[in-house]
Amino acid sequence: MTLNKIQLKEPNYAVPEQFKREANLYRQIMMNYYAAIKMVHTKLEILSDQLHVNAKRNPIEFIKARLKNPESIMKKLIDHGLKKTTASLTKINDIAGVRVVVTYLEDLYEVANMLVQQDDVKLIQIKDYIKKPKENGYRSLHLVIEVPVFFSNEKIDTKVEVQIRTIAMDFWASLEHDMKYKTNSSFKELKVELKECSEIISDVETKMQNIKSKLSEYDV
Repeated sequence: MTLNKIQLKEPNYAVPEQFKREANLYRQIMMNYYAAIKMVHTKLEILSDQLHVNAKRNPIEFIKARLKNPESIMKKLIDHGLKKTTASLTKINDIAGVRVVVTYLEDLYEVANMLVQQDDVKLIQIKDYIKKPKENGYRSLHLVIEVPVFFSNEKIDTKVEVQIRTIAMDFWASLEHDMKYKTNSSFKELKVELKECSEIISDVETKMQNIKSKLSEYDV
């Protein structure tokens, strides 16, 4: 039994110009983050298999993972007013990112709880944009966790941001991302319409969850 779909791109170890003097250290840090991503992937695979056996279905539709590219890292440092040094990288929570897409609302919180309850997973931060959506209508559950990464001579606790959302939330977020940087005034009405879609999706997902729960009552 395996996940329906796993996407994990090869890491980009290119060194930003500002970090040339710390090139080796920068690459080591990026390797740490990539190793942490793979570790979280494995944990989620095991949870998916367990849920498939116990619940007779696989609630995890697919998983995507990414390591922030050098340009995005530099932009993040600038936006947060941080020094352009490798030491500042520890202050960024989403250099390593994993997105988990599930079927129903209840799956979302179940997967999150099973992940953070593991002994070697430390929950650093949680932002629930489902119970309290962003102004633009964005909905997702964001967790910042810390996992130990073991190397030949040391253990490094490394942060990974895990975003968990439903299929509907995911395709909405994809469209919102395409519109995010559009400045044309004609897009304003579309953004309003997109926010309305988020509210409709929320209502539909709640109804679908209720129907599923009622059907489960008849399961033997």
